[in-house]
Amino acid sequence: MEKDNNAHVFDLAKRTADMLVKMFGQRCEVVVHDFKDLKKSLIYIAGNVTNRKIGSPITDLVLTELRKNPVEIEDIPNYKTQARNGTLLKSATVFLRDAQKRVIGALCINYDISQVMVNVGELEEFLSFNVDDDKSENFHTTVQDVIHDMVHQVLTNFKKAHTQLTLDEKIECVRLLEEKGAFLIKGSTEYLASVLGVSKFTIYNYLNKIRTQNEYHLEEETN
Repeated sequence: MEKDNNAHVFDLAKRTADMLVKMFGQRCEVVVHDFKDLKKSLIYIAGNVTNRKIGSPITDLVLTELRKNPVEIEDIPNYKTQARNGTLLKSATVFLRDAQKRVIGALCINYDISQVMVNVGELEEFLSFNVDDDKSENFHTTVQDVIHDMVHQVLTNFKKAHTQLTLDEKIECVRLLEEKGAFLIKGSTEYLASVLGVSKFTIYNYLNKIRTQNEYHLEEETN
């Protein structure tokens, strides 16, 4: 009579096993255990990942849980296991209970993540960057945007309004933009002059001074 009372529990577990495997594909295995005989508790298999058969025994993990007080036995979600052939698995165990809340079996899900781990490793390698190179690149649609962005990046280094920059800070601003290659773009001198509130000839003077200094240092290094 007790067997008939629990039949619907195992029937639902078996149908759930089939549905999960149909949903997640051939890398998924779902088995149903009946705890009446732990030596051959496996009564149903959907999918095939661990190469077990009907009549296989219960696992050591479940045995450890069954040693607990029945009210303390809880489902075990999302844990890592490994099949005897080395296959890495992502697993979960749901304990089945009768009308009196007694543990009578288990539905166990095993998903082969070996290939996923390989793919993850390849993705991590592909997405890794050379952390020693502190480089950035912005993509603009107009040359004006390029100039504006470069000037803005440099001005943010001074932590003050551009109208409050000292003479030395303005020259430093020009020097940084020269290093970035900003003055290779036509119109950058005029734009910077308008931002700093000076004439374009002042920017030219700053730039000539910086370039002269750079040439002098280059000659010293060469000599």
